[in-house]
Amino acid sequence: QVQLVESGGGLVQPGGSLRLSCTASGTGFSMNAVDWYRQAPGKQREWVATITSGFTTLYDDSLKGRVTISRDNAKNTVYLQMNSLMPEDTAVYYCYSSMYWGQGTQVTVSS
Repeated sequence: QVQLVESGGGLVQPGGSLRLSCTASGTGFSMNAVDWYRQAPGKQREWVATITSGFTTLYDDSLKGRVTISRDNAKNTVYLQMNSLMPEDTAVYYCYSSMYWGQGTQVTVSS
């Protein structure tokens, strides 16, 4: 069984940056792809980015250039670096891997 724990969210001003972390317990993390999703209030959960076990990265076109996904298998952790944040980036951010979801971390972009 895999447990995913997100962290790094918070309140940030427009134009600011945050780095989210998704840390996994259990074995086999390095062999699996990890996704980041987000869900804004009143909206459906949407895909943000993916990193495969081979370190291939994929991004939603609307976010490309502002987000970077990376992983450190030694730490069982995947990161999502977000820059030039805008109020519309406000959402709960979730990581997903091997059919498991984390509990989410809140990101609020506001002045």
